[in-house]
Amino acid sequence: MKQPTGSYPHVRVQGDGRAVVSQAGSVLLIETVRKTGLDQAISAALAPWRKPRAVHDPGKILVDLALAVALGGDCLADIVLLRPEPAVFGPVASDPTVSRLTDTLAASGEKALTAIRTARSEVRQHLWELAGDRAPDAGGQVTVDLDGVLVVAHSDKQDTAPTWKKTYGHHPLMAFVDHGPGGTGEPVAALLRPGNAGSNTAADHISAARPALAQLPKKYRRGRRTLIRCDSAGGTHEFVAWLAQRGRWLSYSVGMTVTEAVHQHVLKIPASAWTPAVESNGEVRDGAWAAELTGDLLADWPKGMRLIVRRERPHPGAQLRITDADGMRLTCFATNTPGRPIAELELRHRLRARAEDRIRAARATGLRNLPLHDTAQNQVWLEIVQIALDLLAWLPMLALTGRARLWEPRRLRFRLFSVAGQLVTTGRRRILRLARHWPWTGEITGALERLALLPNPG
Repeated sequence: MKQPTGSYPHVRVQGDGRAVVSQAGSVLLIETVRKTGLDQAISAALAPWRKPRAVHDPGKILVDLALAVALGGDCLADIVLLRPEPAVFGPVASDPTVSRLTDTLAASGEKALTAIRTARSEVRQHLWELAGDRAPDAGGQVTVDLDGVLVVAHSDKQDTAPTWKKTYGHHPLMAFVDHGPGGTGEPVAALLRPGNAGSNTAADHISAARPALAQLPKKYRRGRRTLIRCDSAGGTHEFVAWLAQRGRWLSYSVGMTVTEAVHQHVLKIPASAWTPAVESNGEVRDGAWAAELTGDLLADWPKGMRLIVRRERPHPGAQLRITDADGMRLTCFATNTPGRPIAELELRHRLRARAEDRIRAARATGLRNLPLHDTAQNQVWLEIVQIALDLLAWLPMLALTGRARLWEPRRLRFRLFSVAGQLVTTGRRRILRLARHWPWTGEITGALERLALLPNPG
């Protein structure tokens, strides 16, 4: 008897298989596109850029690129992932056609970007209505997180520059709608900036907040029901005043720099004024307290602003800063939310850290680098990345349940999208049969059933 060698079975490979579909789980993304009407909205928005005798629709090309990025692609040429499967993805444009469309949209500048963003906004409003109590505004408030992202460049591109982390590349400023502890989040703005762009530039924060608000349903574009959160980079007089401007009246929770004046006020706070910080489950957070500062510190800031300081024992090995006091790490933030306990407000601001999860997901979905040379081209790429991230956030919101709603892009790809399938044609119908032994086939079919129950776009 011949003994096997090695740890794995030997398999003969032949390249003549038929009706086999790779990345069969991507039908989840296609059904999400169909039920939300994203393909129709983008096609209508980009109709002015379609040439009279063109074979491929610009809107479909853009959505195809977003699907490729959602499946793990990181450049325009990765649309090749879709091209061998016309029975699933339909006709897919060639690489030269894709490149020409990108150049055309880049040459159109803000006109093309505005058309794409307007279509996304309309689809988002429809999607939140479909999602019902799963939507980000189910609790009556929408939270938008602003944060900067460092994107390293490995070649010389337009507007690349040294960053504050001593790397070289770009420093986009992004905005995400937080889905809360039961979900992930979706991007609503991406402002492309050079690598040496300042962190606390008020004009950039305003420029990112405007398109972010425009992405929300109209009733959330102004008023206290929309909360803007950011770290101390947004703690400037100009940005806070813009948020609180009459007629805009947005809620905010903005990190502030611990200045010498703040430090001196903290030293005067009596022990009885400190309130224990809490965790998300309501339990007291060990070694952390919060207090509210008043007095002349707020003299030059908008009316109604509250300044809350937090002190916490530093983690083992952490170095104290010159602004820390009595061996405690000090941080503070400003908010205009009245009548709520400071421990609750401190927890709400601390949950801004969820934006780091969204940034990690963005890096895994086309933002590891900016693949094109010109800034205008890379701004179009950022729109493609945002559409891909939208799909990866909308799919769990509409169709996944339990812990699967929290899966990040890489886990969605490995568990759901990468399943193999067999395409069978019978009685004028095409049926995609997924691998029965795949551990998450039930998750996929259950999600497809939930998507099928949703109404088709009008």
